[in-house]
Amino acid sequence: MADHYETLGVERGATDEELKRAYRKKAREFHPDANPGDAAAEARFKEVSAAYEVLSDPERRSLYDRFGTDDTRSGGVSDPFGGGLGSIFDAFFGDSGFGFGSTAQRRGPPAGENLETHVELDLHDVVFGAEREVSVRTAVRCETCDGSGAAEGTSPVRCSQCEGSGQVRQVRQSMLGQMVTAVACELCGGLGERIERPCEDCDGHGRLIERRTYNVDIPAGVDDGTTLRLGGRGAAGPRGGTHGDLYVHVRVRPHPRFHRNGSDLVHELHVPFTQAALGAQIDYETLDGNEDVAIPRGTETGAVLRLRGLGVPHVNNSRRRGDLLIQLVVDVPDDLTAEQEELVRRLAELRGEEVAEPSEGLLGRIRNAFR
Repeated sequence: MADHYETLGVERGATDEELKRAYRKKAREFHPDANPGDAAAEARFKEVSAAYEVLSDPERRSLYDRFGTDDTRSGGVSDPFGGGLGSIFDAFFGDSGFGFGSTAQRRGPPAGENLETHVELDLHDVVFGAEREVSVRTAVRCETCDGSGAAEGTSPVRCSQCEGSGQVRQVRQSMLGQMVTAVACELCGGLGERIERPCEDCDGHGRLIERRTYNVDIPAGVDDGTTLRLGGRGAAGPRGGTHGDLYVHVRVRPHPRFHRNGSDLVHELHVPFTQAALGAQIDYETLDGNEDVAIPRGTETGAVLRLRGLGVPHVNNSRRRGDLLIQLVVDVPDDLTAEQEELVRRLAELRGEEVAEPSEGLLGRIRNAFR
């Protein structure tokens, strides 16, 4: 008989984790599914499984170490995990969720559906936060039967086919022995209970379709495209199942003056060239109210004035706000009156700056043509 430690390729003092790791490697290598039709690989898989069955059990391993044999080892393909094929999956992948060899458990009523809606905000709502109402068509718990689905004076009864577990087990033979799978019970739909007399109002579903309105707190700083989650505000689950969630998608309407750049607000402000040249103090309207803003002398297009703390709050810290950035654009007039043009020419003359000659106009050109 081959030495179990040699079969797994480990030292005699190997830890439980080393044994499990070695077994996983060997089992993957020689598993019949990975070597279809290979009798030698199947035999090696049996040896590896038998070796791990002994060495993974402290008492049997102690007996094997002392006497070099194990009288309790069973013949044929062994199950080193004592739980059928599902335990092999667990050894390879953890809790696989396949349900092999596991005890069927009642699933219970399913949760309700998640719902989606949207809310439209303006920039003022984004900066200062708001409260909005949203209306959704949803499933609500039937008050007549309190969500059970059973007629008044009755209750759901335990399913006779799955005995209340919500699952039935199917057993079939394979080269590895018995394979056990658990599937939802068709008679009760996996709920473990059946309704003999359905509620007349909800027809046994335990819920009704109605329109509901909820208040949504909009935190300051949200951005266009943000999704807010309202836990438990979705549809009620059938037959007393838990509620789903309500997801509210935020849409922000464009503002006529400001646009958002992260936590900052940006405004492109046009100023006349006289204010840009001489400087000015203007009354400027922000979302927080009016502010006195100084335009420095000699301002050029592209200059930026920063009003600190008048931007958008940080969504996780409403006490911190970005800034309001005023980008200045100097406007040069192209519709000067004769008097205004004369003044500008006088200014150019005083500054020693050359400018174009004044336009003659239509009458002047006609007069010159007949000279």
